[in-house]
Amino acid sequence: MKKLVILCLAFGLLILPVSIFAQGANDQGPDFMLISWVGSIAALIFALVLAFGILKKDEGTDKMKKISKAIQKGAMAYLKQQYVIVGAFLVVLFVVFLILASNGLMSSFTPYAFITGGIFSALAGYIGMFIATRSNARTAWAAKQSLNKGLRVAFSSGTVMGMVVVGLGLLDLSIWWSFLKFIALPQGWIEKISDIPPIMITFGMGASSVALFARLGGGIFTKAADVGADLVGKVEAGIPEDDPRNPATIADNVGDNVGDVAGMGADLYESYVGSIVATMALGAIAFSGMGGDLAVKAIQVPVSVATLGVLFSILGTFLVRTKEGASQSNLLTSLRVGVYSSAVLIAIASFFLIQGILGSEYIGIWGAMVVGLVAGNIIGYFTEYYTSDHYKPTKKLSAESQTGSATIIIAGLSLGMVSTLIPVITIVAATLGAYFLGGGGGPGLYSIGMAAVGMLSTLGITLATDAYGPVADNAGGIAEMAGLEKEVRQKTDALDSLGNTTAATGKGFAIGSAALTALALLAEYGNKILETLKHAFEEGTIQISQAFKTAYSSILNFDAWQAAGQPIDIDFLSINLLNPVLLVSLFIGAVLPFVFSSLSMSAVGRAAGDMVKEVRRQFKENKGIMEGTVEPDYQSCVAISTKGAQREMILPSILAIIAPVLTGVFLGPFAVVALLAGALASGFVLAIMMANSGGAWDNAKKYIESGQFGGKGSDCHKAAVVGDTVGDPFKDTSGPSINILLKLMSMVSIVFVGLYIAANNFFIGLF
Repeated sequence: MKKLVILCLAFGLLILPVSIFAQGANDQGPDFMLISWVGSIAALIFALVLAFGILKKDEGTDKMKKISKAIQKGAMAYLKQQYVIVGAFLVVLFVVFLILASNGLMSSFTPYAFITGGIFSALAGYIGMFIATRSNARTAWAAKQSLNKGLRVAFSSGTVMGMVVVGLGLLDLSIWWSFLKFIALPQGWIEKISDIPPIMITFGMGASSVALFARLGGGIFTKAADVGADLVGKVEAGIPEDDPRNPATIADNVGDNVGDVAGMGADLYESYVGSIVATMALGAIAFSGMGGDLAVKAIQVPVSVATLGVLFSILGTFLVRTKEGASQSNLLTSLRVGVYSSAVLIAIASFFLIQGILGSEYIGIWGAMVVGLVAGNIIGYFTEYYTSDHYKPTKKLSAESQTGSATIIIAGLSLGMVSTLIPVITIVAATLGAYFLGGGGGPGLYSIGMAAVGMLSTLGITLATDAYGPVADNAGGIAEMAGLEKEVRQKTDALDSLGNTTAATGKGFAIGSAALTALALLAEYGNKILETLKHAFEEGTIQISQAFKTAYSSILNFDAWQAAGQPIDIDFLSINLLNPVLLVSLFIGAVLPFVFSSLSMSAVGRAAGDMVKEVRRQFKENKGIMEGTVEPDYQSCVAISTKGAQREMILPSILAIIAPVLTGVFLGPFAVVALLAGALASGFVLAIMMANSGGAWDNAKKYIESGQFGGKGSDCHKAAVVGDTVGDPFKDTSGPSINILLKLMSMVSIVFVGLYIAANNFFIGLF
């Protein structure tokens, strides 16, 4: 198997420089987009090899196997029900898109691209969770032998998730590019090659839709179970975490998988493809008037860089090793070696790749990509600083438990607020740096997209370090419930504690990449408005009324623009923030993340309330549970979390679709620019604050459990559990779901821009 992996990696690394040198033998150069097939196949083969390797590992005792099977059954039952709802949602939107396409308001390929994006996103989450739920017992049993073996099994499971996400992402891109370029274009179904990226953006919307349901529903499920298990089990009954007497224990372990594996996988899948297709679309516009096939090459660059990222992420996974008795610092270092090595190799190789495709005069675009790569690591590091119990902020937070739960909650909120400063400065610096390195204007906006691609180029291994955490957490639970030796639980606790840190880092990374991706999508939305209007003038698809032109004369001089026949350029678009319609849209956008978070937090509260009642009922009605003579009814708790998640995730998810559509239809396409800008500004900060507060509360609790301030069962520990309970929906439901909200609203706006113009043109014409 190892030889197959090495052969696959070597093939990928060799074909890239060969393709670049082949450019000189062909006037038009090679189609670098086809290299994406190499990255896709390499990632999927590597994931398959790792998956088979994991499944060959020993699951341990019969009791461990039984517990693991219960987790698998609960996770798959939940996912099946979730996909029924998601499938219905996708079908409804598919029909809506068919109607709009039949009326000339979008490409006829848009509905089908949307469906494939949703299917591939769901598939990525399903495969990742399938392997994760089969790796938990194997990780616990491997940890019994050595810490390094336990780390390798858990990390291999996370790597399967990472590789499946990037592999399926590139596969979706490859299929659509090959079909549209080599079949649709020659047949005349599309007019020019620059029409391809806007169509491909739609499968980003499909992926975002599935990701929002997966992240939000999974978050509601896991936190309802977690809160119920903690409040009744730890605080009221005084039993340890993952005690088999706790009826919510299995639901808690199931939730780790549906929220932090399937949800996170679908989340970063849509970030990955969203950043790539948005940058491709910006490249098609930015370089369209510069002669030659420069625009085509600009389309090909982000996918080529992503392919490099896949290959070097595979290489980085082999560098993750540790020794027996390793400290948390040693474990963290072993993961960093893999991530940072991949990042350095990608930065070096992409220099030659971008120079080979675009030429030396555009090497600033490489600089922009590196800026994004560095920014991602900076955000990840400072997320770790504010959430890990190895650093002062979380240690100081744990000390607040000495005066009760109120002070630890206040301190946690304060920590989360101040932790937003460096990520915001980093994104600001990365955005400005990328824009000016790209030369400003259209190429500068393209470079912002390349910064997002750079940040996500190491996703294969970055996601592996994140998705491994829930596996380690489950392994600890299984070790506890199966009655394994204390030494095994100590090892799994060490892996779990590291998983909390990497999960917090992963959330910061996901939110940071979402900010850059949303900026690129916002720029593409501006381009899409101009492109749609130009098409309306040239083809007469929409009869633009004089009232519409007058209403937006301060933004765009339609008559002069049409008469001059100027090329489409977002610099031509002037948004006047003194316009009252734009001002109110800015406020509407700013409040949306808060309303969304309120809905998701309330959902967790209601579902958790049902869980608390059920656990209390079982303890009260069956005294044998606490005595250890009767097994609790685990499945009823799993059913409560499942029903609660399915019921509560619908309204917040619909908000992401309805808000931009209603704004665009009634207030106009330009008002949506302000809506998206307001949501991005407030949502990014809110998401960082919630994720970091929650992560810090969680690790403050674990720091006390390690023996500080009285250890487990002390008053300080009980106060920390309350803080952690408040932080659970912060870090695992609302916070990480906001970044999907931002990208989904942007993609919805791009897809529906034709509807916005037609409907607003109609309404304005009535008056």
